[in-house]
Amino acid sequence: MKRQQLLFLYLGNSAPDSSAIGWSIYDGTGKEKPPTAVDSPPPYDSVLAAMLDGWRVIQVPTLKPDLQGQEYHTDYLTFEYVLERLEDCDE
Repeated sequence: MKRQQLLFLYLGNSAPDSSAIGWSIYDGTGKEKPPTAVDSPPPYDSVLAAMLDGWRVIQVPTLKPDLQGQEYHTDYLTFEYVLERLEDCDE
């Protein structure tokens, strides 16, 4: 049986080979547990590195221009990629 794993990578810009600055993982196989430490390093340095390891990109970031005067305003991480992988699971 195959189960889905989802990896959310937040990058510094929209290029898939740019550096990851944040991440989350959700594992339907039960093999991986989300990290408990806030400063845990991402499992991949970039989306491209994850793709080379078999992850499929199922969402790419929406680009939106910063409003004038809002360039340094704290907001959500803009460059979010969602990756998916199907893994064999014993059941």
